[in-house]
Amino acid sequence: MTRIALSVLTAAVLAAAAVLAPAQAATPVLKGEVGPGFTIEVTKAGKDVKRLKAGTYKIKIEDKADTHNFHLIGPGVNKSTTVAFVGEKIWRTKLKPGRYTYQCDPHAANGMKGTFKVTK
Repeated sequence: MTRIALSVLTAAVLAAAAVLAPAQAATPVLKGEVGPGFTIEVTKAGKDVKRLKAGTYKIKIEDKADTHNFHLIGPGVNKSTTVAFVGEKIWRTKLKPGRYTYQCDPHAANGMKGTFKVTK
């Protein structure tokens, strides 16, 4: 009888711990896309990013042309693909409050760039 009571108590404690433990949120995913034409964008769940909360993000870069690159610049961040690179990369990046610019370096002066704001 004691073993059964101990088993029941252990199961109850584990169940309570699972319910009371803070849920681990998945890392939010952003998508950065450049090319194949003269387009560049950052989206989250299919929508253009204009404002985000500070935190750690997984950024999936899709660089679709060997005439462009994807360059993300902001507080503590300066990451880019090379112009010759075509393919996918995944960056895990901590975004701090401030303004971020994403651009194609060879074509930024022609308007191939965008910005978003990160808030606390």
